[in-house]
Amino acid sequence: MPLRKVLPKPGVNRENTRYTNEQGWYVSDKVRFRQGTPEKIGGWNRINNYTYLGVARALFNWTDLSQNNWIAVGTNLKYYLTRGTQYYDITPIRYTTAPGGVTFSAVTISPFSSTITVTSPAHGALINDFVTFSGVTSPAGLGGNITAAVLNQEYEITSIINNNTFTITAKDPTTGLPVTSNASDTGNGGALAVAAFQINTGSPIATVPSPSASASWGLGSWGSGPWGGGSNTVLPLRVWSQGNFGEDLVFGPRGGAIYYWDATLGPSFRGVDLATILGATDVPIIQNYILVSDIYRFVFAFGCNDYGSSTQDPMLIRWSNQEDALNWTPGATTQAGSLPLSRGSQIITALQSRQEVLVWTDAALYSLQYLGAPDVWGAQLMGDNISIVGQNAVAFANGVSYWMGVDKFYKYDGRTQTLRCDLRQFIFGDINQLQLTQVCAGTNEGFNEVWWFYCSAGSDVIDRYVIYNYLEDIWYYGSMGRTAWLDSSLQKYPLAATYSNNLVYHEYGVDDNETLTTLPIVATIESSEFDLDDGHNFMFIWRVLPDLTFRGSTAGSPSGVLTLQPMINSGSGYTTPASVGGNSANTITRTATVPIEAFTGQVYTRVRGRQMIMKFESTDLGVTWQLGSMRLDMRNDGRR
Repeated sequence: MPLRKVLPKPGVNRENTRYTNEQGWYVSDKVRFRQGTPEKIGGWNRINNYTYLGVARALFNWTDLSQNNWIAVGTNLKYYLTRGTQYYDITPIRYTTAPGGVTFSAVTISPFSSTITVTSPAHGALINDFVTFSGVTSPAGLGGNITAAVLNQEYEITSIINNNTFTITAKDPTTGLPVTSNASDTGNGGALAVAAFQINTGSPIATVPSPSASASWGLGSWGSGPWGGGSNTVLPLRVWSQGNFGEDLVFGPRGGAIYYWDATLGPSFRGVDLATILGATDVPIIQNYILVSDIYRFVFAFGCNDYGSSTQDPMLIRWSNQEDALNWTPGATTQAGSLPLSRGSQIITALQSRQEVLVWTDAALYSLQYLGAPDVWGAQLMGDNISIVGQNAVAFANGVSYWMGVDKFYKYDGRTQTLRCDLRQFIFGDINQLQLTQVCAGTNEGFNEVWWFYCSAGSDVIDRYVIYNYLEDIWYYGSMGRTAWLDSSLQKYPLAATYSNNLVYHEYGVDDNETLTTLPIVATIESSEFDLDDGHNFMFIWRVLPDLTFRGSTAGSPSGVLTLQPMINSGSGYTTPASVGGNSANTITRTATVPIEAFTGQVYTRVRGRQMIMKFESTDLGVTWQLGSMRLDMRNDGRR
């Protein structure tokens, strides 16, 4: 028989059996498609050598009037700003004691300890919260190893004893190493001591409350007490929303207050509660999502408390006066107002679209449009009986909104539609339903892609991604842990947050530079089964003529391994041994780069089977590639 060209159709399809998807691709990892053919995705590189605390769930990028290019990073523990160098902590302070409002005690008999017991009445703190002490009596401290310098710094709370007492681990202010008390640490150093408590932390993963736990923050306002108020405390997943109001930043955690950071003060100043700023009126004290309208300059609070009430209404929308983030009072001279939605039980998220603000509840999609006085904003129902998995599951690309539902994907381009998906069974059949709120979406406009990162069924942390290429209308997937994603025109490359507590630029180089150690990116693509005619006869393949390019590789001799996996029939599994006195896998290596790129001209195999699967994989540093049309020299090997 003549050489047979093998060029599977673009995209990965797992909606049916591997054999039914003949002439297609079935498995992918770290691979995308360009004009119908697969190639390795770009590498990633950390933006700096610094790290942040916690798991990042929000990224936001804007510039101030001094052309500072700010990136905001919201984690379950902190809220940071960075300009590409260090991370500045602007997490708001929830509560500050008066001088003398905190006392300390240490272990003064052997065995000594680095554990310090702190007493601060009605502190309202949780485990892993942060507190900063100042004004401890100097130089004595507690009188021994626990000096004033040891105590006058920020600490993460290690345990909660009761509503008045908690513990910290004493540390050296220079090295961060634990400091152990001694017999002289009998004082308290707290005569002038002040404790500043950061707003409470959240969970790094989604959690399920125990039967005894409350369904809301139980002790006072948000952050003033544990979830449920008892020993069975369950923290909600900490997700943030934010928007720039001019050069300033408006931000807040889901279920928390609205905070404001003034760019003129600089990153050494923390965000402050918007309601406490001089001149603020009727600012919501609790909200589930914040958005600043792009054109008309209103600040929106979704799922917030109504006027004159401290009770949260998860279906209520309120907005500030136009061009005034402080004035939320409706009146004849303002455009502040409110609007309740009716379909669903809570507002999940919102997005600024072209000339509308899209609002998702857990059951419907609404379009908010500016009407002017007296109604100001009006809502239209654009989709009903839909679902959305979480606040960060929406991406906007090419004038279309895409999002992940609980069992399928959707898009909105003026009308709400189910998005055709060739991986629907594969994704939703192997996804952790208890961790859906972790899902994050983002665009990679340079490659016409929408990415979703999610937890597979056996994982409580994000370990998978799926990509929809909206230009070619195809899907592909792989394994990767990213907790937040941002594709900003203010950055040269897409940004992503990692589990290494840092940010990385994607599509940067060809290797994995997430940490200080450069690692190769293993990229794999596998075809579905193919056969001769309808599989009446076995085939024998003895030669392969590769067609690929290693353009863009930095390795001197980049290579990848091409494997043919034979099967006796479509349900039998791979044939063992895989080859017949020869090889089923061969390395394809670039041999020259000038004047044209040349690679291994042909490789010899001895593979026999009724069906065949073709796999290409690269595992080395400095390698990138794009496949073309492989040609196989095969012949009829008889019926079996």
